[in-house]
Amino acid sequence: MRLAGYCRTWLPAVIAAMVLAMAGSILNLIGPGRVAEMTRLMTEGLMTGIDVEAVARIALLLAVLYGLGWLFSIVQGQIMAAVTQRVSRSLRTDISQKFDRLPLNYFDTTSTGNILSRVTNDVDTIGQTLNQSVGTLVTACAMFLGSLIMMFYTNWVMALAAVLAAVSGFGLMMLIVSRSQGFFRQQQMELGALNGHIEETYSGHTVVKAYGGEADAKEQFRRMNRRLYDSAWKSQFLSGLMQPLMGFVGNLGYVAVCVAGAVLTLNGAIGFDVIVAFMLYVRLFTQPLSQLAQAATSLQSAAAASERVFTFLDEEELTDESGKTARLDQVEGRVDFDHVRFGYDPAKPVIHGFSANVKSGQKIAIVGPTGAGKTTMVNLLMRFYETQGGQIRIDGVPIGELTRENVHNLFCMVLQDTWLFEGTIRENIVYAKQGVTDEQVSAACKAVGLHRFILSLPQGYDTVLDDNASLSAGQRQLVTIARAMVEDAPMLILDEATSSVDTRTEVLIQAAMDKLMAGRTSFVIAHRLSTIKNADLILVMKDGDIIESGTHRELLDWGGFYAQLYNSQFEQAS
Repeated sequence: MRLAGYCRTWLPAVIAAMVLAMAGSILNLIGPGRVAEMTRLMTEGLMTGIDVEAVARIALLLAVLYGLGWLFSIVQGQIMAAVTQRVSRSLRTDISQKFDRLPLNYFDTTSTGNILSRVTNDVDTIGQTLNQSVGTLVTACAMFLGSLIMMFYTNWVMALAAVLAAVSGFGLMMLIVSRSQGFFRQQQMELGALNGHIEETYSGHTVVKAYGGEADAKEQFRRMNRRLYDSAWKSQFLSGLMQPLMGFVGNLGYVAVCVAGAVLTLNGAIGFDVIVAFMLYVRLFTQPLSQLAQAATSLQSAAAASERVFTFLDEEELTDESGKTARLDQVEGRVDFDHVRFGYDPAKPVIHGFSANVKSGQKIAIVGPTGAGKTTMVNLLMRFYETQGGQIRIDGVPIGELTRENVHNLFCMVLQDTWLFEGTIRENIVYAKQGVTDEQVSAACKAVGLHRFILSLPQGYDTVLDDNASLSAGQRQLVTIARAMVEDAPMLILDEATSSVDTRTEVLIQAAMDKLMAGRTSFVIAHRLSTIKNADLILVMKDGDIIESGTHRELLDWGGFYAQLYNSQFEQAS
């Protein structure tokens, strides 16, 4: 029903297809009556002479009726094919747009493969079912009801015999449908889980091999594959029973009609022409039973797939910001953290009353042990997550009053995890930035020491980055740093931006970053404390709180936690 409501935009086309399907069924239902009339004329003509002209007229009429029925069926199929492709396209579009409206915590708790399975497998299942089953369902229902009416109109005794044979089949079919639906739902869920496991294992195949985890990965795949096999086998076995069951019901109907027809003929109640017509009607009556069984099987798969798709589309979204009017375009770069509180699980806070005041143009370093809340603070500043207490203000304006798009446009960001898409090096550097010249791209690459390497590639800046591109982890991170330099936003966030480069390259990048950060408010998260000596302010975090703040020299002179962290790095190096 939810899927039917979703398709209401294309309702006129669906109605047209249904009308054509019913019209074709009606034309086919007229045929047996004309065949009976032709049989009667030929039977009577055996003694007095066959009226060939009358028989020819009926034959021509039958050809026209069946020809129009075939044409209506073709047009109906084309309409439904167009509708189903538009529905599939619309579902994929809605899912894609839903991605942009979901909070990050959804992706933190759901595997990528499971999400992708909804876009691919589930949507394809829905599209195939709509294309193959809806038209068949309408045609089968129209043919079933029409043939039932014509059978009772022709002879109610023989019709009753055929109906009684079919009732038992329908009862069994409904029982099978009710039992198999749960297995179809489980099949789609297991398929999504299996896709998630494959995506996860493939993306981390280096780690799997390095730690000798192939056997565990295969065993986990085997268990998941077995569960998918079990649910798929049970669903297909039960649904597969319907086709032969309907065939048996159809044959049973033939037997019932033959017995009833023979008795009525012996008693002189009907003629041979009625039996001929009735045998055709029985075929038209039993054929839709098999089609209905097949459509019911497909609809169960579509129902299970639709449930997963609409469950995803119903996920809680980010709050609507269409009514917000506040906007920052010209930014000085003052940032204030005022008693900020946050926890990924509200019952387990990660940030406890964080407060700091950052002046315009300052370079702020955030340091601390793993799990102290450094990256969390950056996520809150970018509004990837919403604070659960306190405020963050930019130039005195609470970021909650700004749209997320406006906040994101104020920052360029380099993360510890590099992300490159399949495209040329130039496209990766320019990503989502309009009006960037080739000179700006090459200047950014020269600043990070990447220009010479790019020129050594076969196509230079037009080299396509894909799975076969031989870029090291450090080179991939240099590309993302060049991307940030091209973005040229008023504020800058560096989250372990030099973690994958060697010491010499790090010195070059630091020089480039110093130029990039000049006059910009910058937030730098670093574990290598030697890289943030020149920071204007260093915030030392531990367990979600700022425990120390000051310059590098001031913090060393105090001999506190920062001094311990700084000195421990040299002890480890020695």
